[in-house]
Amino acid sequence: MANRKAPDTPGMAGYRSRNQSGPLRQKRSDTLVKTIEKQYNTDFKVRDDMQLGTLLKKHGVASLNDLMRKQN
Repeated sequence: MANRKAPDTPGMAGYRSRNQSGPLRQKRSDTLVKTIEKQYNTDFKVRDDMQLGTLLKKHGVASLNDLMRKQN
């Protein structure tokens, strides 16, 4: 397993890259839930082949960050 960098933002569960202008880049909506669950060591209790965009709509949130806050 590759070495992971420590989170660069307080309260963030994992490392995410930033846009050239500085803010964290948005996670692609076609990312599979199993990838996110593995990366952030969490379980959304949905099918592994569900896409992030579908999961966000299901929970009525706009971003992965909002979803992670809602889950905790």
